[in-house]
Amino acid sequence: MPQGLTGWHLLVILAVILLLFGAAKLPALAKSMGQSARVFKGEMKAMKDENAAPETTTAPNGSTSASVQAPTDDVRTTDSGGSAESKP
Repeated sequence: MPQGLTGWHLLVILAVILLLFGAAKLPALAKSMGQSARVFKGEMKAMKDENAAPETTTAPNGSTSASVQAPTDDVRTTDSGGSAESKP
């Protein structure tokens, strides 16, 4: 164990945690930690999927390039009547 901690030290630490948080709050604390870990894991997976999303294509000359779509413009203005109309 790190720096000479024995089993007795860990039992004392666990007892102090139990006294600080109380037996009723420990399951809720563990549940919230589990949910946080699950959300973090999901966000990390989403980031990895997002980074892997750009498809690469091979050009006839053998070079590869990423497939990129141009953004579409959706410009709207508001007239004095409060309705939105699209600009051509």
